[in-house]
Amino acid sequence: MSDYMVRATAADGQIRAFAVTSKDLVEKAKNYHNTSPVITAALGRLLSGGVMMGAMMKGEKDLLTVQIQCGGPAKGMIVTADSKGHIKGYPFVPDVILPANDKGKLDVGGALGLGVMSVIKDIGMKEPYVGQVALQTGEIGDDLTYYFAASEQTPSSVGLGVLMNKDNTVKASGGFIIQLMPSAPEEIVSRLEERIEKINSVTSLLEHGETPEELLQAVLSHIEFTVNDRIPVEFRCDCSRERIAKSLATLNKRDLDEMISSGEGIEVKCQFCNTSYNFEIEDLKEIRN
Repeated sequence: MSDYMVRATAADGQIRAFAVTSKDLVEKAKNYHNTSPVITAALGRLLSGGVMMGAMMKGEKDLLTVQIQCGGPAKGMIVTADSKGHIKGYPFVPDVILPANDKGKLDVGGALGLGVMSVIKDIGMKEPYVGQVALQTGEIGDDLTYYFAASEQTPSSVGLGVLMNKDNTVKASGGFIIQLMPSAPEEIVSRLEERIEKINSVTSLLEHGETPEELLQAVLSHIEFTVNDRIPVEFRCDCSRERIAKSLATLNKRDLDEMISSGEGIEVKCQFCNTSYNFEIEDLKEIRN
């Protein structure tokens, strides 16, 4: 198993924990979108966080989307995950180049700047649940931590990291989400907060090849935990020619008539994986009918 995620509980169920390694997943996203290092890091963090959040959902058909809209040069990005470890995503601007931040790291916060994070959960109800918060730092881990506290009233700690090689390939990627249940005693809370404060960075842990289990061990330290599930994770786009055709069929007939009267076919590109689908005039006539 290359990339995978674990779900765990600790302290007699008073802590819920997730951890993931996502190097191959993020490398695939980078290749699909030809992202610059800072955008690879930003999108990689959101993919890692999103795939763990997807695993929190219960239903087979449940979908979770995290969208960032921001004023920085990145403009924003979006990821969509299911409950089975599959996720897809794309950046609005893939080729942002920025100098390193004052810590010598990729300046993800500078790429995003001020903005809004929206979390949309489609769980089969008439209307999806939407939670929205202002970006706190643009570093994504901090922003998801704030989202859980402000929108879901769940005290959480989210750590995410992407480490790049000099040739713009992904060296390591992953992260964790630790959540406290309402019954957690103050002693557990204090021990956990103290431990998390001592963690230098997620990338420093990932650099040494830590598995998701080892990530949790580093974060929880002397707090015993039980792994309940191990789930493979991957970047998977579910686009197809048939699905694109169905989308075209939702256009009004006037728009389709204009496409047909132009005398030329059209090319439709999937935003998530950049796969192109060509529809000739006869295809468009069939869709219109």
